[in-house]
Order: sequence, then C-alpha cells, then structure tokens
Amino acid sequence: MGFFKNYESSGPGISKYTPKKKGIALFWDIYFRKMWQLLGLNMMFSIFTLPLYAAFFAFGFMKDYVLMLVVLIAMFVLFTIFIGPAMAGLTKVLRLFVIEKHTFVVRDFFRGFKENFKKALVVGVLDVIVALSAFSAYQIYMGWAILYDNKLFYIPLIITMSVAFVVLLMNYYIFLMMTATDLSMKNLFKNSFALAFAALKQNLISTVFVVFFTLMMIVLFLIAPPFVMMILPFFPMAVTWFIVCFTCYPVIQKYVINPFYENMGEINPELTDGTEKIEEETLFEDMGGKEKPIEKRKKTKGKRIS
Repeated sequence: MGFFKNYESSGPGISKYTPKKKGIALFWDIYFRKMWQLLGLNMMFSIFTLPLYAAFFAFGFMKDYVLMLVVLIAMFVLFTIFIGPAMAGLTKVLRLFVIEKHTFVVRDFFRGFKENFKKALVVGVLDVIVALSAFSAYQIYMGWAILYDNKLFYIPLIITMSVAFVVLLMNYYIFLMMTATDLSMKNLFKNSFALAFAALKQNLISTVFVVFFTLMMIVLFLIAPPFVMMILPFFPMAVTWFIVCFTCYPVIQKYVINPFYENMGEINPELTDGTEKIEEETLFEDMGGKEKPIEKRKKTKGKRIS
C-alpha cells in the first residue's frame, strides 16, 4: 500500500535494459495489468451472444410453438452472423495485449470486428455448422449404437468428433492470423490446419484451459443457473481466449510472421520496442537503474523572527 509512502525520497530508477519478463511471469504481469480491461472486453463480446440467450429464453418460456420456432430461427441466424466477427474483435484486442502494444479496447474491438467482418463471418458460420454436426452426431450415432447394440456406429461418431476437434485447434490460430496479417482465406485455412498439428504443446495447453473453463461453467449452471447467467457477461470468455492467444500467438510469429520479415531482411516489429534502430551518437546516457538514491534531508525547525 502506498498511502503512507514517502514520495520525497528518490530511488535508483528503472533501466531500459532490464530483461523482459517471459513465460508465466509475463502472463501474470499482463493479466493483472489488464484485468479490468478483460472484464470490459468480455462484456462487449457478450453483447453479440445475446441472440443465443434470447433463443434459450424463447425455448423455455414461449407457449406458442409457431412463434417460438420463428424466434428461435431468427435469433440463431443473428448469432451465427455475429459470432465470427465478434471473435475477430476479441482476438484483435487480446493479441495487442499479448505483444504489449498500446490499445483502446472499445475502438480496437470494433475495428477488428469491422475490418475482418467478411472473413470472420465465413469462419463463424463454418464453426456453427461443425458444432451442430458434432452435437447431432453424438445424439444420433450414440443412440443408434445403444439401440441396435452395434459398435460400428461409433466409427462415424469418432470421425465427426475428430473433425470437430481439429476445427477447434484451427480456431486457436485462424482468428489470430486474420487480425495480424493480410492472408487470404485459403492461406488462413491452410496455415491454421498446419499449425493445428505442428504446435502440439501449445494446442494441448490451450485445450486444457478451454475444456476446464467450459466444464466449470456447465457444472455451475447445473448447480446455480442464475449465478452463471450473472457472471457470463464478465467471465470467462475473455480470460479463456487470452490464455489461448498468449499461448498460440508466439507460434504464429515463429512460423508465419517472422519468416516474412526475415525474407525482406527485417526484424518483426512486434518483437521490438522501437529501440533496435541504428545506433547513433547520443549526448545523454539513460542512467535508469544506475543513479544513487538521494539521501533524505533532515527537516529542521527554522528560526522565527518576531
């Protein structure tokens, strides 16, 4: 706490050559600095998931079947349209957090939403189709396997689930590349598919946290649905996707972005802080971290002239 700290004394300062934090230390450093911004970011993302909540509300409370069906279809279509661009906006801000570049959360979220709308729309629609296919396959093939006592029905189920899992891994990279590069849709899919198999360690770490937070929210929903509905606007989507971006973006830098700059004989500007330019003769030297603390001057009572 700094309520009683003496600000009259001076320390040695901070050197610009201080080693940069890495790994877990860097993650927690960014997280605690951006914690409140992550909450706000989660709230903005939640706005575009409202159609899904409305669909659940219609399904649970509407009595008119025809009207309920119309509302369900309309809300689901809206959700399908906006979920991809919303993911692009979310990813753009989180990527800037990861590379520690200055960002205005609201501005950059909607900039990412707008600039990548067409590409993100395609990815979002495909994601929804794959998710529905996986859910339907589980219900149908699992039911048939039990009903007909035939284990052969597990084969198409395993194939469908495997495809869905690969698509999940591709999502770790496709939105990051979408917001960080100008790659075409073909190259976005090709690169994300390759990275889904090339970065096994990062994919495993990301998947563990995605599954953990998903299961946690499901369990909480079964125990206390109102509580979950209250915290969903603030948690956990932004935190979960921040972990994914922090874990997976270095892979994109290594295999996609860095080689591009290396071919041009340049350094990826995301890896620098702007000081790695041509060294020039300087008049003054940065003494941060080298200065001696100023000794505290003792206070003396002055003479009083009457």
